[in-house]
Amino acid sequence: MPDTNLAAQPAGVHHLTVGEDSVGQRLDNFLIRELRGVPKTRLYRALRKGEIRVNKGRVKADYRLAAGDLVRIPPLRRPSPSEPAPVPRYWAEQIQQRIVYEDDSLLVINKPSGIAVHGGSGLSFGLIESLRQLRPADRYLELVHRLDRDTSGLIMVARRPAMLRELHRQLREDEVDKRYLALVAGAWPGSLRVVEAPLEKNVLQSGERMVRVAREGKHSVTEFAVVERFEQATLVEAKPVTGRTHQIRVHARHAGFPLLGDDKYSDETTAALCRALGLQRLFLHARALRITLPGQGPLELEAPLDPELEIILDKLRN
Repeated sequence: MPDTNLAAQPAGVHHLTVGEDSVGQRLDNFLIRELRGVPKTRLYRALRKGEIRVNKGRVKADYRLAAGDLVRIPPLRRPSPSEPAPVPRYWAEQIQQRIVYEDDSLLVINKPSGIAVHGGSGLSFGLIESLRQLRPADRYLELVHRLDRDTSGLIMVARRPAMLRELHRQLREDEVDKRYLALVAGAWPGSLRVVEAPLEKNVLQSGERMVRVAREGKHSVTEFAVVERFEQATLVEAKPVTGRTHQIRVHARHAGFPLLGDDKYSDETTAALCRALGLQRLFLHARALRITLPGQGPLELEAPLDPELEIILDKLRN
């Protein structure tokens, strides 16, 4: 609800009161939804400069909104009204075909490799923007968690604020079971079941995000199990106990077994094996997911490997 007492405010300043449908939502996502058409770069700049405030105080973009919060909105020039760039037909069809679960509160999608979960950094659209275009009747669509652009597999999108809050609680309390399949170079030892190494995120001058093992990094744990062995590689199952950026990829490299198809963290030997196999993408797939639906009980979902990854395994077997 807009604030009606703006007499003492600069011209154009107004306020929005947070309702129940936005409780628990990140502030930046709330602003993107409420201020359609304003460039994201302008919104983040307004946050950094303190032009946008919550309850008269400065807050960061990841601030979680509470009912009744008063959000100060400065005058923000919007571009001339225009429709957003349409989702390319290929991605629209892929997303529509890869919905593996849907109810009134939740969507689960087998995300294809090659599409980011959200736009930004030069990308005009991602999975969440595509869903919002494809499903205009859905007033509320928010990512529950993330997958790397080149990772395929199961990703959850909340259709109700209550579901988003509940799944975030389950993630915080380690009640969500996520399992990935990864193909690593070399012979992964069966005795190596846990990699525990703190991870630190860095942003290079180019803007590229890189993660490294560092003593001052955040506590990070991944469990691994051998699924199938090949002459030059091993198919492993990975369960991230913590949820850090690039965690599985960096932990595998730290253990001495980089993921095939990983152009950030692999080496020339691994790259040569990928060329020999014809692998042109990251071999990392979110295969299985187990959560608890409120009032219904456990929900277990699986997404099979994409055909291009099955082809690689067949080549290794032969």
